[in-house]
Amino acid sequence: MRISQLEGRPVALWGWGREGRAAWRAIRDALPAQPLTLFCNAQEAASAAALGDAALDVQTRVDADALSAFDAVIKSPGISPYRPEALAAAARGTRFVGGTALWFAAQAAAGDVAAGTICVTGTKGKSTTTALLAHLLRAGGHRTALAGNIGLPLLEVLDPHPAPRWWAIELSSYQTRDVADSSVRPDVAVVLNLFPEHLDWHGSEARYIDDKLALVTEAHPRIAVLNAADPHLASLALPHSEIRWFNRGDGWHLRGDDLYRGDNFVLNATTVPVPGRHNRGNLCAVLTALEAVGEDALSLAPAAQSFQPLPNRLQTLGTHDGITYVNDSISTTPYASLAALECFTSQPVAILLGGHDRGLDWHDFAARIAVHAPRAVITMGANGPRIHDLLAPLADEGAFALASAPDMAQALAQACALLEGEGVVLLSPGAPSFGQYADYVARGRDFAALAGFDPDRISAIAGLGIA
Repeated sequence: MRISQLEGRPVALWGWGREGRAAWRAIRDALPAQPLTLFCNAQEAASAAALGDAALDVQTRVDADALSAFDAVIKSPGISPYRPEALAAAARGTRFVGGTALWFAAQAAAGDVAAGTICVTGTKGKSTTTALLAHLLRAGGHRTALAGNIGLPLLEVLDPHPAPRWWAIELSSYQTRDVADSSVRPDVAVVLNLFPEHLDWHGSEARYIDDKLALVTEAHPRIAVLNAADPHLASLALPHSEIRWFNRGDGWHLRGDDLYRGDNFVLNATTVPVPGRHNRGNLCAVLTALEAVGEDALSLAPAAQSFQPLPNRLQTLGTHDGITYVNDSISTTPYASLAALECFTSQPVAILLGGHDRGLDWHDFAARIAVHAPRAVITMGANGPRIHDLLAPLADEGAFALASAPDMAQALAQACALLEGEGVVLLSPGAPSFGQYADYVARGRDFAALAGFDPDRISAIAGLGIA
């Protein structure tokens, strides 16, 4: 569905975060007089009313009957289409559309493939991978957009002049099916890895995987770049796409910390400033994608060493009084927290765990840290008590110190006390920030401020936008 096809039809917006505001602006730019209804909370309603848009009706109550009054509802990514009211309205004929789908549909003028689009998804490392992709494309002399879930909604860059040669687009699992729904194929789609995540949004692990893989199984990219080391991906057959594999011996892969192209050594991957071994492995995905679009990846690989790491992703803030503070607020799964811990095996670590409870299973986390234990674990947030109860038997056996805290300030204080003046305080919650913070950025900023660092200096994403 294109924005022009909304004209004269009953249309609503659902959600008033940055994606919702971007959808409103894009529709207003194309259809200035189009009547719109906005479903949002009371605080957002006040913000929307301040716009002075006479054709915008703001509603703070949303249910199946209200949604069913519209032909199309432009839904923000964080709102699940599997909610009961959404499913009921869809059964009555309401079509739910994401901003990502609207953006891809707008590219249809060039044919059934959105030329120059390189979409990146995966459970771990997709933001860093997308930013690194943009960095290397720019190093190759190309005007490149870095946009999507990384912090710049695609509808905010709907029709840039001059247009970029390449679009490096990060997609969350909330957005991957939008691309399939647009009926416009990505040029290249990269899938890094799959672990259970966002089960409250998707409803089950199986649906999460299906929605994530829709980027390649249903959107039919021209080329799919897949991780040969991931069991969910290694067995995929994609009859509508050419597959390029990474993390395989005949392509880009790591041997220890060394980067290889086939049997040819390229560089030591630890010289690339990305957080964690999983992101060094994802460098292989970037270089494979570059080759897929005809770039000389071998000559561009050394430019990865000048990459600027992203905030909130294993971000070292600094050291005070012998303690180093690391901000990994983006961590929203137990697997991400385990990957973070693996970066600090030679140092005493106190990890801060917990946040919004999505019902993820932490038993594998417990089993793995029993073998490679941190110095201390401090639990917090809504799922903090559940994590604490699971880890308590290990703590009782002396594997690590275990504490709980009602908020970030007390969690940080307990972590410092348990480290006794030396080591790493690692914020890697393994859970979303909902409930306590507006988003993971706000959580990271609070951690930075409480640790004595300027939150403004640690928040900006280098290279976001078009350059």
